[in-house]
Amino acid sequence: MTAVDPAAVAPGLDAPDLPPRRSRVWAKLRRNPAAIAGGGIVLFFAAVAVLAPVLPVPGPAEADWSAVRAAPSAAHPLGTDELGRDVLARMVWGAQASLLAGVVSVAIALLLGVPLGVLAGYRRGWIDAVISRFTEALLAAPFLILAIAFAAFLGPSLTNAMIAIGLSAMPLFVRLARGQTMAVMTEDYVESARAIGVGHLATVGRYVLPNIVPPLLVQATLTIATAIIAEASLSFLGLGQQPPAPSWGSMLNVAKNYLEVAPWMALWPGIAIFLVVLGFNLLGDGLRDALDPRDL
Repeated sequence: MTAVDPAAVAPGLDAPDLPPRRSRVWAKLRRNPAAIAGGGIVLFFAAVAVLAPVLPVPGPAEADWSAVRAAPSAAHPLGTDELGRDVLARMVWGAQASLLAGVVSVAIALLLGVPLGVLAGYRRGWIDAVISRFTEALLAAPFLILAIAFAAFLGPSLTNAMIAIGLSAMPLFVRLARGQTMAVMTEDYVESARAIGVGHLATVGRYVLPNIVPPLLVQATLTIATAIIAEASLSFLGLGQQPPAPSWGSMLNVAKNYLEVAPWMALWPGIAIFLVVLGFNLLGDGLRDALDPRDL
């Protein structure tokens, strides 16, 4: 009997008469105006964050004492804050903290959560039981409350806030990776690979991980939005980015004291948080539809 190569029956391989899978995914994304809009918003804020050092704005800590809490004008398009600092400049530099916190926090959650989830779903038994109980214990606490607890324990700083958010988001990826791994392990191509003696690491690397990446990518995109809100919340509470470094959350914390006399101090960081979170959510929803295996 001729041996069957498991790769020949693995999902995700393209039939000869179909375009490559990557092309089909991109074609579906282009037909989704909401996903394109979300991607454009994300790219805009990412470009602002990366180009902050070369953009023609004042330094984020540079004060104009003659224009304290000044309304938007030609000199200060978004107005100034309680110390005469340009709100536009602080918005631009604050984008770095918010986006960095979102991306790094999710990267931490992925690096810690995916291996644990794959291990639990692949090995099962007592390993699965221990990891699952640990994950359920963390999921029992609300995400933001858990992040505040970790941040308070680690100490107030942007780095510690990112670690706290990453640890709080980790259980979500453990559970997702575990469930996806368990589903993949029941497929015929995995059974064939194990039957012909393919090793554990090779099975995970060649057959399991490639097939759980799409849902993990979608979840990571959506979780970045949650992490940005969490970073703003921690900075608002004084547990994130520390003054005088700008952060949208810390800007809102200061602005709450001047809502009646200088509402623009709260308006712009609030709009920025809303837009960037909306962008990541639209992009994540678009990726979920584009990567749906039933349509590929």
